[in-house]
Amino acid sequence: MISVAAREDSTRGPAVGYADPLGEPFLRTRFAVPARPATFVRRPRLTAHLDQALDTPLTMVNGAAGAGKTLLVADWAAGLGQPVAWLTNEAGDQGPGMFWAYVLHALHTAGTPLPAGIGGSPGGVRMVDHRLLARLADELNGRDRPAILVLDEFDRLAAPETAEQLEFVLHHAGRGLRLILVTRTEPLLPLHRYRAAAAMTEIRNQELAFTPEEAADLLARHGLRLPADAARALVERTRGWAAGLRLSALAAQQSTDPETYLKEFEAGHSTIADFLLAEVVGRQPPETQDLLLRVSVLDRFGPELAEALTGRPDAGPLLAGLCRQNAFVEDLGHSWYRLHPLFGEILRVHLRAHSPGLEPELHRRAARWLRAHGAVPEALAHGAAAADWECTAGVLVDDLAIGRLLTGLRADDLTGLFSGMGPEATGAAVDLVRAARELSEHDLDHGLAHLGRAEESLAAGATAAGRLSCVLLESLAARLTGSPDRAEQAVSEAARLRREVPPQLLAKHPELTALLLTHLGSARVWAGHFDAARAALTEVADLPGDALTELPREDCLGHLALIDYFDGRPDRAESRALAATDATRHCGGRPFPGAGLGQLVLAAVAVDRDELGRARALLAEAAEYGPGPGVPDPVTEAYRALVTGRLHLALGDPAAAAHAADPAVRTQVPSPWAEANAALAAAAVLLAEGRPGRAAEVLDGIERPGGPVCAAEVAWARLAAGHREEAVETAGRLCTEGRTGPGVTVRAALVRARAAAEAGDTGTARKLLARALLEARRDRLRRPFLDAGPGIRRLLDAPPLHGLAAAWLYGDGPGADSPPLLVEELSGREREVLGRLAQMMSTQEIAADLYVSVNTVKTHLKSIYRKLGVGRRGDAVRRARERGLL
Repeated sequence: MISVAAREDSTRGPAVGYADPLGEPFLRTRFAVPARPATFVRRPRLTAHLDQALDTPLTMVNGAAGAGKTLLVADWAAGLGQPVAWLTNEAGDQGPGMFWAYVLHALHTAGTPLPAGIGGSPGGVRMVDHRLLARLADELNGRDRPAILVLDEFDRLAAPETAEQLEFVLHHAGRGLRLILVTRTEPLLPLHRYRAAAAMTEIRNQELAFTPEEAADLLARHGLRLPADAARALVERTRGWAAGLRLSALAAQQSTDPETYLKEFEAGHSTIADFLLAEVVGRQPPETQDLLLRVSVLDRFGPELAEALTGRPDAGPLLAGLCRQNAFVEDLGHSWYRLHPLFGEILRVHLRAHSPGLEPELHRRAARWLRAHGAVPEALAHGAAAADWECTAGVLVDDLAIGRLLTGLRADDLTGLFSGMGPEATGAAVDLVRAARELSEHDLDHGLAHLGRAEESLAAGATAAGRLSCVLLESLAARLTGSPDRAEQAVSEAARLRREVPPQLLAKHPELTALLLTHLGSARVWAGHFDAARAALTEVADLPGDALTELPREDCLGHLALIDYFDGRPDRAESRALAATDATRHCGGRPFPGAGLGQLVLAAVAVDRDELGRARALLAEAAEYGPGPGVPDPVTEAYRALVTGRLHLALGDPAAAAHAADPAVRTQVPSPWAEANAALAAAAVLLAEGRPGRAAEVLDGIERPGGPVCAAEVAWARLAAGHREEAVETAGRLCTEGRTGPGVTVRAALVRARAAAEAGDTGTARKLLARALLEARRDRLRRPFLDAGPGIRRLLDAPPLHGLAAAWLYGDGPGADSPPLLVEELSGREREVLGRLAQMMSTQEIAADLYVSVNTVKTHLKSIYRKLGVGRRGDAVRRARERGLL
């Protein structure tokens, strides 16, 4: 039977002294409110929260080791202005008798009157029964002012019996006791009852974390004044952990460059490591320590993954226990966890020191488990960390994710992941990854060699995903080599293979179809098959916005803009090119093969408008956004040569035009429009040299002009070379086709007008010129008129044509960049957007200010750019000011 080693006395008397039941003297430090160091940072937001402890029976301050729990409560207690009974528990305390002896002494030290005889014998409280607890609770319940009892390091008390007794006293003490538990773990009390009754105050680990402002204050108290972004970065790394911040600050004081030290210090070789290894790891049993070391290689983990690394079937309960203990294991929900980042760093260093060679094996096990459970990105990361390249490449290929090396915001990350793959790695998947990397960097020779080896390896028994990955790279190779038939064959084979791949896997990878169609469309453009190219490219351009398909969509928009230009529709070409260039500037990720094509189309339109300075700038911008060194994209490079050549012609330098018009590309199939452009440039040189017969021979060598605009330019060159009938026939056919835009019809009308004027039919020439002026005005096509020669210029100078031309055609002379008139007036809403653009407001700020969506603002901006004839914000504001719109 449990007894009390004290005289039973129902009467209350004066407080008496108490002795340790084991005969040892009480240590005064266990009953003293801890002193705060000079560098202590008061945190009003937390002390204000602790003030609620005066109104609730139970308060729990629950956080990890070093979270600042004790000093926070000590600071609050010191500022209360009333006695506080404080007890710091120790691991050596044994049983309820010892605990209650110390509690009673803490209350006695704080001046709390207790019934005479409770624990007053020389032996102290050796055993506890219900009568002692009832008398204590009754004494406390009768107080006018509640006693405040702080039990620090309460997690050191493991006896369930003690927790039950404490709950009894707390419950029956009523308003006479305010109990504050400072702990690393959830105490064995019925917390749910107190929470349900709103009778509990809680401060947990997340709230204890320092904010960037509090961290900056702490660092300043250590003599360190850091920029706000540096303080934020340190808080992010330490997750606001108080001890980590303070230990970092102490170490940084010894550094000649504290800011750099705090940014780059190695946690595994610091005083933080000593603290965590002693306070957290050292308190765990060996099996738990082993678990922590092994899961330190993971960014996140669940019980099954932890079991795969440890071989232990009890990983789940161990992880849950660590989380409850605030042992720097964070609960992510759904039975997934992660380590505090500093703790993870330290454990990995400890793992390498104590188990050298184990880390790669752990990464290999993790990769296999994650691959089997469909966690592809994590499996790739762990496979690479284990240098298991065959497995890692196999994960990428089997998941049909080879296209993610070519597009998407993570393309550079994936390329970096495989950067450590050496020549010793072999296998079909490895060769496919190498081919994708090298083709994406336009290293055609090496890329084709690896692709050939992969195709040989995949010839027998390959998975559909492997063969489909191979076909995707075939389509890219076909594009880069200018092989339209090879591209058609690749896409046809892809359509067959898609039926063998699970639909859910295809749905995960929209970039696969987008890339296949983009490369096919580009190859068709190279071959001059514009209608077929438009069908493939439009399918990609119409895809919904997605990070994985954004780059192919931009690529397609640039190609569609080029086709529109070749069809003689500069307005539509400009609109699509602006959309492509805007996306290129903001999307990020690796440059795609057609990067810069939108700027080239805008440059071509600028030449046609005689805005030659803008054309130069756009050519430079196109080079900046290009994919860099290596084998160039045939369409982009050939079109760059075309635009550069036309700019030189407009500047009156046909020799430079002829030199620039020869694109530096080697392809298996020639492009009709690229060849025609080179021939036109060569003919221009011969015409300038007074050799029309030789120019005509060069023009006769053009088999297909490669688009209506090119055909119109060939007709003009034939006329200049003296082949009037052929030129007029071609121009007349272009005017009656009905599918072409003003970029074609204006040039064709000028051919016919000049031919009529040379034949003496001035009336017909004037009618044709009037029609050309009216068609050209909307798109501001000045260049064709400026290149038409003195005879046409004399006709334009005479009334009534002069009136049609004077308002928009003539600037300060050939090559002048005079600002054009508006295509059409700006709407009221467009003027509002333009006004805010001039105030340097962002798209999001304009949307908020006008109460419209961001997409609506973007639509207005595109319309403004088109109407002002510009491609950028700054140019729009400048042009608007020139026209008096601002």
